Amino acid sequence: MVRYTVRRVLGTIPLLLLISVIAFALVHLMPGDPLEMMINPGISQHEIEVQRERLGLGDSLPAQYFAWLGQILRGNLGYSISSQEPISDILAQRIPATVLLMGSAMAVSLLAAVPAGVLSAVRRYSGLDYAITAASLCGVSVPSFFLGLCAIYLFGVRLDLFPTGMMLTPGMPFSVPDLLRHLALPALVLGLGGAAQYTRYIRSAMVEVLDQDYIRTARAKGTAQGRVVFVHALRGGLMSIITLLGMELPQLFGGAVITEQIFSWPGIGRLMVESVFGRDYPVLMALILITAVLVVLGNLLADLLYAVADPRVKLG
Repeated sequence: MVRYTVRRVLGTIPLLLLISVIAFALVHLMPGDPLEMMINPGISQHEIEVQRERLGLGDSLPAQYFAWLGQILRGNLGYSISSQEPISDILAQRIPATVLLMGSAMAVSLLAAVPAGVLSAVRRYSGLDYAITAASLCGVSVPSFFLGLCAIYLFGVRLDLFPTGMMLTPGMPFSVPDLLRHLALPALVLGLGGAAQYTRYIRSAMVEVLDQDYIRTARAKGTAQGRVVFVHALRGGLMSIITLLGMELPQLFGGAVITEQIFSWPGIGRLMVESVFGRDYPVLMALILITAVLVVLGNLLADLLYAVADPRVKLG
């Protein structure tokens, strides 16, 4: 397993370099100038050019790329053009909020999807199966921004049960109950949307596993139905769940752009939108590169967990 892991990690280096080249070119080809987003109306053209040279924006695109790559290889993500803060400090402020939101949403998704998917597979073609399938299709079809706006209107405006935005109440001291009240709506909106997708995957995987010969053998030996489903069958169905969790790793960092915007959640997704509108190239590149690394790590982690969940899987 160690040799396989090392080989996979080394094989991703050319891929990450290619991603960085393409992303760097696309980001710098966006219309607009970052200096136009930060200059004062009365600043002279000479001062603008001085700032351009200081930031390295006057160099050719290849020169800018290799300068940026050299900083990355030394472990320096650079500085934000708009705020002049180190990008590592900006990410350190935003990552906890995103991990909290996305981790809570993932927990909601799995707590809802695993029982629903298992029940739908065990009772397939029954009324319960059709009801779960219809609910899943509705959940997949409803856009997250519409679900978020409905949740804000119903639970925040009409019923006044939860806050409609932000992570904490402004002007109030930090408290866990206040944080949980602000977290409830965005986590439920994201979690229920994810549960609708996961339920379909889990149902399909469980249906396939329940038709295997070893499940029939376990039933023929008189094994209790609950043990057959939740011990023997569910372990085989974990393969699809592992795949989903592997692909969720980048989202734990990247956050949910639309949901964070709707609920004014101060996470990475909102930071990405702000950096796009502010033409903050270094912040955008740092977010893209870290997300690409997490995608690679998520796939590698899923492959390694396959071998743990199913001894028949051999890593070659």
